[in-house]
Amino acid sequence: MLQAIRDRAAAIRLVIFDVDGVLTDGTLFLGDDGQEYKAFHSRDGHGMVMLRQSGIALAVITGRTSRVVSLRMEGLGVQHIYQGQREKLPAYEELKGRLALDDSQIAYVGDDVVDLPVMRRVGLAVAVADAHPQVLAEAHWRTSLPGGRGAARELCELILDAQGRLADCLGAAP
Repeated sequence: MLQAIRDRAAAIRLVIFDVDGVLTDGTLFLGDDGQEYKAFHSRDGHGMVMLRQSGIALAVITGRTSRVVSLRMEGLGVQHIYQGQREKLPAYEELKGRLALDDSQIAYVGDDVVDLPVMRRVGLAVAVADAHPQVLAEAHWRTSLPGGRGAARELCELILDAQGRLADCLGAAP
C-alpha cells in the first residue's frame, strides 16, 4: 500500500459513511406495507465498533431516511446520524464544525456521484470496489470488496493499522 494513503489514514479522527451502496449493497427491499428493509454486514459493524472503541468518531450521511438505519447505527454506537440529506455537504460542514476537525482529519466512504462533493474535501476519500466509475476515479483509495460486503471493515482496519491499533483490536500480539 502506498505510504501516502497510510499517512492520510493515520491522521483520521472521524469516519463518515454513506449508507446505501456502502454499508449495504445498495439493494432496497420494500414490503407491501411500504416498510423498507436493508441488509448490513456484521463484520462491517464490528469494524465500526473497533474504530469507535479506539477513539475515532463515526457518522453516517445518507440521502434516504429509514428507521432501520437509525436502529443499526444506534446499535453500533454511531452518534452522528444524518438522514434525508440529498445535498451532503451542509451536513458535512456542520459535523466538521461541531467536532472542531479540519478536512485532513476526516475520511468519507462513498459509492455514487452524490458523494463527490464531500469526497473532494476530506483527507481520505474512499470508494467501495463497486462504486460509480467517476467516484472510483476521484477517490484517494478504493476497497477491494464491494459495498455491504466488507468494504467498511477494510477501511476500518486500514485506519487502525495506520494508527498502530489494529493488532490490539484484533486481540493479536503486535
